Amino acid sequence: MNIAIIGTGYVGLVSGACFADAGHSVICVDTDSKKIEKLQAGKIPIYEPGLAEIVRHNCEDARLSFTTRISEALHNAQICFIAVGTPMGDDGSADLHYVLNVAHDIGANMSSELIIADKSTVPVGTAKKVADAVSEELKRRGSTLDFEVVSNPEFLKEGSAVSDCLNPDRVVLGVSSQKAEAVMRELYAPLCSGEKIVVMDVASAEMTKYAANCMLATKISFINEISRICELTGADVNSVRRGIGSDSRIGYHFINPGCGYGGSCFPKDVRALIKTGTDAGYTPRLLTAVESVNEEQKLYIPHRIAERYGNDLRGLSFAVWGLSFKPNTDDMRCAASVVIISELTERGARVHAYDPKASSEARAFYLRNNCSVDYFDDKYKAADGCDALILVTEWEEFLSPDFDKLKTLLKAPVIYDGRNVYSSKGLEKLGFDYYQIGVAREENSVLSRT
Repeated sequence: MNIAIIGTGYVGLVSGACFADAGHSVICVDTDSKKIEKLQAGKIPIYEPGLAEIVRHNCEDARLSFTTRISEALHNAQICFIAVGTPMGDDGSADLHYVLNVAHDIGANMSSELIIADKSTVPVGTAKKVADAVSEELKRRGSTLDFEVVSNPEFLKEGSAVSDCLNPDRVVLGVSSQKAEAVMRELYAPLCSGEKIVVMDVASAEMTKYAANCMLATKISFINEISRICELTGADVNSVRRGIGSDSRIGYHFINPGCGYGGSCFPKDVRALIKTGTDAGYTPRLLTAVESVNEEQKLYIPHRIAERYGNDLRGLSFAVWGLSFKPNTDDMRCAASVVIISELTERGARVHAYDPKASSEARAFYLRNNCSVDYFDDKYKAADGCDALILVTEWEEFLSPDFDKLKTLLKAPVIYDGRNVYSSKGLEKLGFDYYQIGVAREENSVLSRT
């Protein structure tokens, strides 16, 4: 099939590459000419395992190409995906500015019958707005070309997006006709069996994406709230997690205690669904609490550090391992590391930061104005001479470090584990002061620095 994908961000680029790998002919469009030039030269603007390879070989086989001209992409296209950003507005709502601009461009440039698929995460009712925008442009042209807008939300996980796209758990299709359903089923036939395709009305498909992300965010905030109660009552959240996760109705996914969720999806989608409910006349109390717990959780480690060292951290330095919001990505959007580092440096501390992939992002944007942050190209160099180590992102290279070496590098053997990945008994035997989330410690007083 001939496919056009508008937007070469995370979703558009991964989806385009995977559709091409499944045998379809794909043209990806973006208004950013520099990005397109880089993609045409084989340079990938984001880090995602396996993406560079799949883009390269599908470009070589002429199934995948890139352009800045939407008319070129729509020529002979059977399906056009909208895969542009829907950033969070000041009021928490999804900003549909880019989506609707694209819809107008599609209406002004489409040259044949077309299925228009919303791949961007959009609130209920967006498909109608897209259809109205396309119709407006067709009417202006005096065209009677037929089209249908469908909802086909993405469920890609950063760090495993290529695998998720090539082997999806499910494909959600929101359609208004059997004809559109048949076309979309044909598109996905090389990627998954028919049983994995879930067909519903358009509004329900739009809601499904938000409901899924908000459910996962709720599980994270739930276990983090349990961890706070565990710490106060003497329980161990790691044991509690094993106890509840073994219940098949609950499972282990997304019940890892930590320093808060981040990324481009969960924070934005929770806020957007809160706004949707509020606009409809309902106050989403549970989702409001999910967001509140998560924001507080990002401050957990700075608060624990203040308990040990006091609020004035001048003269102290902390090594931070991990800047991205999760492993296997360079994405720092809403990352806990930004909050933690900002809190520490505002109190006078110096931070030695190391991340395998996200340091450039931090320097260029997320922490660019913070002169109290030094970046290192090695995790041990970052720890050298620091008063404590803070693990924020559980990259694989951080899971089994040389603790004996680490003990000699740090001024004091202190570790704050924001992901509970180490063994408390093992570190205590080595003489470390080891702080986990959701595990009580006896001392809570400010310690002498001498």
